[in-house]
Amino acid sequence: MTPIGTTTITNNAQSRFGFSALSEIGAVLSGLGVDRPLICSDTGLREAGLIDRLLSELPTAVNATVFDGTPPNPTETAINDAAALFRNRDCDGVISIGGGSSLDLGKGVALRVTHPEPLQSYTTQNMGIEKIGDVVPMVAIPTTSGTGSEVARASVVILDNGEKRVVASPNLIPRLSILDPELTLSLPPYLTAATGMDAVTHCIEAVISPAINPPADAIALDGIERALGDGALRRAVADGSDRDARWTMMLVSTEGAMAFSKGLGAVHAMSHACGKDLELKLHHGTLNAVLLPPVLRFNYEHARDKYPIIARAMGLPPDADLAATIAELNAELGLPEGLAAMGITIDMVPDLAEHAVDDMCTATNPAPLDRKGYEHLFEMALSGLN
Repeated sequence: MTPIGTTTITNNAQSRFGFSALSEIGAVLSGLGVDRPLICSDTGLREAGLIDRLLSELPTAVNATVFDGTPPNPTETAINDAAALFRNRDCDGVISIGGGSSLDLGKGVALRVTHPEPLQSYTTQNMGIEKIGDVVPMVAIPTTSGTGSEVARASVVILDNGEKRVVASPNLIPRLSILDPELTLSLPPYLTAATGMDAVTHCIEAVISPAINPPADAIALDGIERALGDGALRRAVADGSDRDARWTMMLVSTEGAMAFSKGLGAVHAMSHACGKDLELKLHHGTLNAVLLPPVLRFNYEHARDKYPIIARAMGLPPDADLAATIAELNAELGLPEGLAAMGITIDMVPDLAEHAVDDMCTATNPAPLDRKGYEHLFEMALSGLN
């Protein structure tokens, strides 16, 4: 049956992919005409020596300024602080290096220094995509394999009012990303697992999204097969020095973000809601891993034709219980079983549900969800599938 309606199939991202790709940063900046970049990162990367490594690769003619105040979940306050530094140092571009938080913060800075209104004006809830024009050149350098923010058009930010919202536009896709798996070799097993499950969740939610985008489906299924069917995620967690596994998981991360242009779902709506709690400082990838099993169970009747396809990509029989399989994988990887283990309590559920129902990802979840539905899902997720 031919689908009715239209869909958008696009991806404007360009990447330099492979071991030692970081050495190309000088040529990348020259091509973009950037010689006074603001480097957006965090203190962890500075302590790990990765910022110094980046600086050592820059040509002597490049005068870089470093902002290392990125919090675990990027905030409007941090973005404004970095934007003020950008203006004060007369910067002309942004280099973001780190995990998804640093990459998303860099997008916020590129937007903030070129657009006059507060960030809330540019959220998807306020039709911000229609207001976002050209921004300063951005280069993204991920040091984890999970978010795929380096090729995505969205930035997820905690606003000053406490809401965690999405700012999105094709203009926020970095001009170029440098995907160097060598930068992930020192990532510890737990973060390798959590960020890897973030990438897997992107792929799975993209496949079960009701939107029509066959290229995105193909990319997502390839990512699922590489990460789970071929075992790259397990191998990267077991041996962080496995260069083939690290290479593959960086590819899977990028594939996940390319695929989720089709849409995400309830996992991300719920993860965004939980992630807005600044005191708990919950990791986005860990949240996605924990939330994926109950959401897969909840969505089954509305996407049951997609589940055998995903199972085959995972190397499983077509009638496999995907929710149970992912829950078992989480346990094997040392990830929490439910939200309660991460500090989420039953009394937080009504507020979380209210936030999730307004999230843009709710619109592309296979099963329709209202506030009551989200309350049920959050209650399920507190203890996992048990």
